[in-house]
Amino acid sequence: MTYDLAIIGGGPGGYVAAGRAGSAGLSVVLFEKRELGGVCLNEGCIPTKTLLYSAKVYDYTRHGDQYGVQVEGSSIDFGAIFKRKEKVVKKLVGGVKAQMKGAKVEVVKGEACLESRGADGIAISCEGQTYSARNVLVCSGSEAAVPPIPGLREGLGSVVVTNREILSLSEQPKELVVIGGGVIGMEFASFFNSIGTKVVVVEMLPKILGPLDDEISSLLQAQYEKKGVEFHLKCKVTAVEGNTVVYEDENGQVCRVSGDKILVSVGRRANIQDIGLEKLGVEMALNPAGRPYGIKVDEKMRTNIPGVYAAGDVTGFSMLAHTASREGEVAINNILGKADRMRYSAIPGVVYTNPEVAGVGLTESEAAAKGLDYTVLKLPMAYSGRFVAENERGEGLCKVIVGNPYHQVLGVHMLGNPCSEMIHSACMAIEQEMTVEQLKEVVFPHPTVSEILKETVFSIK
Repeated sequence: MTYDLAIIGGGPGGYVAAGRAGSAGLSVVLFEKRELGGVCLNEGCIPTKTLLYSAKVYDYTRHGDQYGVQVEGSSIDFGAIFKRKEKVVKKLVGGVKAQMKGAKVEVVKGEACLESRGADGIAISCEGQTYSARNVLVCSGSEAAVPPIPGLREGLGSVVVTNREILSLSEQPKELVVIGGGVIGMEFASFFNSIGTKVVVVEMLPKILGPLDDEISSLLQAQYEKKGVEFHLKCKVTAVEGNTVVYEDENGQVCRVSGDKILVSVGRRANIQDIGLEKLGVEMALNPAGRPYGIKVDEKMRTNIPGVYAAGDVTGFSMLAHTASREGEVAINNILGKADRMRYSAIPGVVYTNPEVAGVGLTESEAAAKGLDYTVLKLPMAYSGRFVAENERGEGLCKVIVGNPYHQVLGVHMLGNPCSEMIHSACMAIEQEMTVEQLKEVVFPHPTVSEILKETVFSIK
């Protein structure tokens, strides 16, 4: 049998694409070597957010007196928190399996490899069997990058952990050193700080959350410093000696910090090895040094080989679950003959710390780097009555980047709960190229924290 579509990888790019294709009547085979849902559902988005919500509930119990609620003797049950995480993941993986069954997608568990392309289609091998498909969508995802720092790999799996191993801890570490102050590093720093672990973050850049708005990341860092998280910025890790991280500070001084566990979270690397891309001659995207970092695709998610598409982290571009899902949809639409293309101007980014951070579009520094004429509008979250009611002593900010002279919305960046649940309105404003004047006419429900967006754009002169 020759399938209409074979998909390698069952993460948010692969399983969403499979569901769309199957529901449209295509015959689909989906290969996944671990569990459906990929890294996002099993080792990333869902389990980390489950842990973070438990930490947030614990924060509420510890500070309930600020809301007139007395909670005596609240404590952390580390094992129960992680057991609940497993229950949530299992339930959602089951939901994906049911979705695939409903869309008549054949799911094959195993490591798939592209073999050849001929007149009858593309041959794929998996667990000793050969499959044939007219089209292939590669969604093989990414894995945690482990840099060649002396002693780092030697400790991997014991003292040194990535996002995968840290989700399987049996005991709460008393001290955690986080190498890398990006999204993954800060979310785990948030969780462990809330439950009482001493957290130290070592970051090579002069700020945490690299690509996010500078002002927002600075405000978040300040809040976590108040909570006891220790930050060492502009510091280069040079070695790991047992449970000790050795680094050079900005002055070249050698420093050391130790922890029960060391989390390495310095980014992710596209899984482009061992899937047979070279056998078909699939072209790679290259970094400035000439090294491949992902599969090269066009706006329709097509590679240079007819019938071969790629979506998600494997392209090495926007390593976000929601980006992968949309890229998968774009690929399927083009396979079905529907005009569609991928656009990246309104891809939201969220950091699920407490408080949350969310942003979409251009940051202030990006607008300046492009030489744009722009205006920055910003208001404290305290201008929202709902925010004040639900965030006692909470600090937050809404920041809007507006292009001149037409007042189009170029970017929106927020700090404060629950900005993850309201950034989508800013996404739509940017996607639809709305102006501030048009956004002012939109009716927001009252009282909601989302009203802060409208209040902010009303501050334009």
